[in-house]
Amino acid sequence: MDFRRVFVEKKEDYNIESQALYRDFKDYLEIESLEKVRVIDVYDIINSTREEYDRIVKDILWDVNLDHIYESSIKFGKDERYFRVEFVPGQYNQREDASMEAIRLLLCKKGIKVKHSKIVALKGIDEKELNLIKDYYINPVEMREIELDSFTYKERTESHNGIEIVKGFIHMSEKEIAHMGEKWGIGMDMEDLLFCQKYFRDEEKRDPTITELKVIDTYWSDHCRHTTFMTEIMDVEFEESIYRSLIEKAFNEYMESRGYVYGDKEKPLCLMDLATINSREIKKRGLLNDLEESEEINAASIEIDVDVDGRTERWLLMFKNETHNHPTEIEPFGGASTCLGGCIRDPLSGRSYVYQAMRITGASDPRQSFEDTLAGKLPQRVITRSAMEGYSSYGNQIGVPTGFVREIYHEGYVAKRMEVGALVAAAPRENVIRESPKPGDLVLLVGGRTGKDGLGGAVGSSREHTEESLETGGAEVQKGNPPLERKILRLFRNANVSRMIKKCNDFGAGGISVAIGELADGLFIDLNQVPVKYPGLDGTELALSESQERMAVVIDRENLEEFKEYARDEDLEATLVAEITKDNRLIMDWRGDLIVDISRRFLDTNGVSKKTDVLVQKPENHDYLKSIPNHVKGNNIRAKWIRNMTNLNTASQKGLIERFDHTVGGGTVLMPLGGKHRLTPAEGMAARIPVLKGKTNTCSLMTYGFEPNLTSWSPFHGGMYAVVKSLARITAMGGDYRKARLTFQEYFERLGEDRAKWGKPFSALLGAYLVQKNLNIPSIGGKDSMSGTFEDIDVPPTIISFAVATDRMENIISPEFKETGSNIVLISLNIDDKGMINFDQLDTNYTKIKEMIDDGSIISASTVKFGGIARSISEMTFGNGIGFKFTSDIGEDELFLPKYGSIIVEINGEPDKLLEGVDYKVLGRTIDGGYIDVLGTKIDLKQLIKDWGQLLNDVFPIEDGEYEPMDIEYTEGVNKFPAIKVSKPRVFIPIFTGTHGEYDMARSFEDAGGVVDSYVFKSISEKDIKKSYKEIAKGIKECQILAIPDGAVLGDEPSGGGKLIANILKNAYVEEAVMNLLKNKDGLILGIGNGFKGLLRSGLIAYGRIVDLEESSLGITFNESGQYISTMVKTKVVSNLSPWFSKKEVGDIQVLPLSTKEGRIVGNVETIEELTRKGQIATQYLGFNPTGSMMGIEAVTSPDGRILGRIASSDRVDAGLYKNVERSEYEDIFKAGIDYFG
Repeated sequence: MDFRRVFVEKKEDYNIESQALYRDFKDYLEIESLEKVRVIDVYDIINSTREEYDRIVKDILWDVNLDHIYESSIKFGKDERYFRVEFVPGQYNQREDASMEAIRLLLCKKGIKVKHSKIVALKGIDEKELNLIKDYYINPVEMREIELDSFTYKERTESHNGIEIVKGFIHMSEKEIAHMGEKWGIGMDMEDLLFCQKYFRDEEKRDPTITELKVIDTYWSDHCRHTTFMTEIMDVEFEESIYRSLIEKAFNEYMESRGYVYGDKEKPLCLMDLATINSREIKKRGLLNDLEESEEINAASIEIDVDVDGRTERWLLMFKNETHNHPTEIEPFGGASTCLGGCIRDPLSGRSYVYQAMRITGASDPRQSFEDTLAGKLPQRVITRSAMEGYSSYGNQIGVPTGFVREIYHEGYVAKRMEVGALVAAAPRENVIRESPKPGDLVLLVGGRTGKDGLGGAVGSSREHTEESLETGGAEVQKGNPPLERKILRLFRNANVSRMIKKCNDFGAGGISVAIGELADGLFIDLNQVPVKYPGLDGTELALSESQERMAVVIDRENLEEFKEYARDEDLEATLVAEITKDNRLIMDWRGDLIVDISRRFLDTNGVSKKTDVLVQKPENHDYLKSIPNHVKGNNIRAKWIRNMTNLNTASQKGLIERFDHTVGGGTVLMPLGGKHRLTPAEGMAARIPVLKGKTNTCSLMTYGFEPNLTSWSPFHGGMYAVVKSLARITAMGGDYRKARLTFQEYFERLGEDRAKWGKPFSALLGAYLVQKNLNIPSIGGKDSMSGTFEDIDVPPTIISFAVATDRMENIISPEFKETGSNIVLISLNIDDKGMINFDQLDTNYTKIKEMIDDGSIISASTVKFGGIARSISEMTFGNGIGFKFTSDIGEDELFLPKYGSIIVEINGEPDKLLEGVDYKVLGRTIDGGYIDVLGTKIDLKQLIKDWGQLLNDVFPIEDGEYEPMDIEYTEGVNKFPAIKVSKPRVFIPIFTGTHGEYDMARSFEDAGGVVDSYVFKSISEKDIKKSYKEIAKGIKECQILAIPDGAVLGDEPSGGGKLIANILKNAYVEEAVMNLLKNKDGLILGIGNGFKGLLRSGLIAYGRIVDLEESSLGITFNESGQYISTMVKTKVVSNLSPWFSKKEVGDIQVLPLSTKEGRIVGNVETIEELTRKGQIATQYLGFNPTGSMMGIEAVTSPDGRILGRIASSDRVDAGLYKNVERSEYEDIFKAGIDYFG
């Protein structure tokens, strides 16, 4: 096969991946002899001419100023050992996909393929150390080692095999059925297999196809059908203990609720009923009027009022939680990334716009040494870091901010990691139509094409993890394509599209068989019409593939062409693949054969009904709620305090938290870390409702509650306090707990037939029920995962309560102390000797706190968590460096007790007047000193913060980025204005695959008085590509300002962002329009983030014209830390050259959001000096240089100042956002740009 090979290696100063691996191998694997690591990307270009190859290398694969390039072969030193790896066949490879797409857009030609692999070269090691490194580096689920010179690309061909009929199935013995199930990887138990045999023998009177058995297996898996939660509970027994009466009383109340809800109807008692009975009861009592009910149940949904420009609009607020525990355990990056991607698609299928996400994870100690890793397991360090990168990468690329991050450590999570995503979404109520599909309606597949990725995921995720899972699980795990899912987000945000959709389902577990199969009772699915990524898929694979980023929508037949046109406008394929029928059967056709033809009645049985008994065991002898942890026992208060703050579950997670984009979308109300030092963790997340036009003060809040040590002691108390903690957090943020709605995440060991194991989720849900019952606050959503077992190790009983509420942005507060001299008060939630909550007291406390926050009497609040009062006080001091002195007579033990549900508040006023009727204790006052004074002992804040931050620093490094910037000051700029004035300047925003800052950019310019036009670059066909170049050129010709927003265009691949944008700018039509804008219209150009990278790579920034870069040209590369960073930065204006800064003075300072992995501006000394001399360096970071840019450069302009590129996200600035940090509430570069033409 004709191919050309090129090797690309980052120059040593910029090879961040090599540097990170060197540290990992040297420090974590303790390979002292290692001298150097090199990472070389290998690209095989297939089916190209030499001329095409040269263009591909120059414009796509190689940055002349950042990379070395070697063609055909590469040489290594005699003391270097090396190995080469590639993704296993079938795994989605974003770099390959992005490279081929970039080539297609560059050449307007299809057929050129790219095969990517990677070489790791190591200097100074022996063969044994090489093998150790390979064992650590290569996860067999996602990658494999290949020979250095091998060419592994294979052209895929169509499958010519038919679908096998399982011959003799209806007459098989149990032994033969068991052998058949093992042969085909069927997950059903023998009862269900015999049930299938009976159905096909007695009703269909034929043997099934293997596709039918696999579809049934998927439908009836625990993942899809909640088999464990639907198992009927026949008998419940409670062990004798002092807690028995409490738990038994709660059970009796539950039975009374069942009687009220169901009356005389016979309803099985099961975990699902226990989880949902409260919402049914509250609804029947008329206390759940905000619930949106429909056939579509992919996400919880309530109706809310949203103020928009002073008027009230009715909106839907949807929320969802999801786990990807099994896939993240065996392939952490892909598992965690698709956890978020799949979670997004659930409310997205409800036609709502996802605008904020939360991540809660569970792991064992990530500091564990490599040699202590269990057989069949990845190291905890690898899992937790790769999962962080996967979830972060997906969110950062799709443009959904992560508003809250917390990792929980417990030794039980070595059995299987917990990876939970939760999120909120919203849409105007009038835009969401819910209708039942009728015969003749059409089903469209919208979005991505289908491949072999994810086959067997539903069944695999329902199994317990074994030592063999790493070797056999590769096909079950997908890697996502977030830029593609971003297109679906945009499509469904279009009201015209949303109103056409009668019903929608996202593609998750089970692929087409479930996503389309659940839409109606009668369906004819034509698998021959399903768009595929490549040839070679058979009918079974088409039916079950879990390829990501796909949606199934039901529409009226008459809307087919209009819907497809709207999809094409967003550069999406929409393909007719199925039709609703009047026959209640699921039928799939492949190549003229009906490979699935099953009765809906049979499918909906969900198999043989399961039955079990439950034993609720007594908690251990000690009372967890009234005991202090062992690590804080002793006589030295200082030592105890420090040990308390350096426990795995209390230590700083700043290095983890700042790896997620918190601010994209310009709606974040609270940053995850607050105060001027950005150190105090927020209680939850809050974000402005995402209105497209106009202004709103309505925001949503989301919090969580869970404590694994408590649930391990008593699942009942764990479930009870999970709910309380989530509501306490809502209260501490300024929300009204009475208006909260809940959704639960359950994660337990494999239960089997052990009734004591069944007692754990049962009692946890019973505890959660009791709180809901007493407070009339329902859980209206949830997700269960019941496979947390590895060999003889189990995850801790896990029940997470997520609470969601809405409020006004001005009412939202944060935990960091705001002022010195304030009274700090503990508002206690008292419990009895059985750990029971006083619900009347809770209502009094939380209601009073809400009133005082709204009237400004409470200015900060923190719930008491694991670590007790001592932890809360410490974290409240960290953010602003405000000290604290205890003045009350408080016992040492009380400082460390888990007083869950209690809240510490900073009061603006006198407590005795403000807190009448509330049980409170004044703990002390905030002070000006940099210390905490506890019982006469002063604990230095700086040292405490240092100790607090160090525990996880090796796993999640905290980059301080502090530097002394070289003083730059350019004041020779002259205000210039265009010859032609425009009263309403037009701003043109091009949107590419992966752009996610278009809404932020448009809002910023519209607020400044501009008129914004945009165009989505289309690439489905070569005809679309050619037309898009002309449309982009047309948009530029008609505007005064070209604005290129941030994003992850083509996922910032291959190996760096901005390449596609630069190539589009270099297109002849576009280049002519750009130069006309600059030369003849005195126009302006702005690029933020990814847009900046494209402008820089095109030559426009440095030279003011479109030219190829040289080796000495300015460049943007990966942050010096090698990590994504999301934070707030101070920037200083250092030049008055640019009209973009005409409303600023040299020396002015702003505080702006920054979110980037690739924001380090680099160049040689001569280049930087020349830019400085000409005044092209526009702004510098002040005091904190998070990207490692040379001289702290943040923004750069063209020689005449009319083209501006910057890293910081000016377009995410707005009033009322980021309330808990220093920030600028107004960014006037947009106003300056508009006024330039006035």
